Amino acid sequence: MISKGKLAQIHIAKAQLGLTDEDYRAILARTAGVTSAKELTNRTVGGVMYEFRRLGFEPKPAKKAGRKAPRPPRTRQNVMSKIEAMLTHAERPWAYADSMAKRMFDVERVDWLDDDQLHRLMTALIIDAKRQGRYPDDLK
Repeated sequence: MISKGKLAQIHIAKAQLGLTDEDYRAILARTAGVTSAKELTNRTVGGVMYEFRRLGFEPKPAKKAGRKAPRPPRTRQNVMSKIEAMLTHAERPWAYADSMAKRMFDVERVDWLDDDQLHRLMTALIIDAKRQGRYPDDLK
């Protein structure tokens, strides 16, 4: 017995080629010696698929096939804008973020943080907002 995916591919080929039930079963009988696609085995399914391709079937890759494109990295300006929005929403001054930078990284100002530190500061502000019940519903 073949997998559900292969069985579905056979039925998609049948529909794409516009085969009648008689023609479809004739192809199955001629190429694999069966009358139903459920009777196919892993050995015989290849011959059926080859015949469908010969008749013009072009399998399309699944929509999920392949890797997803990686998300573009956040730019420094995007992260700074997010930090500013979170501070504004929490009604906290920039001095609060500067003090977090000093505590977390021993750096005097947020402006002097490198990209990784800036991202970690933003993550800390998100965690704080979740604890205070301001995230994610209020920040959209």
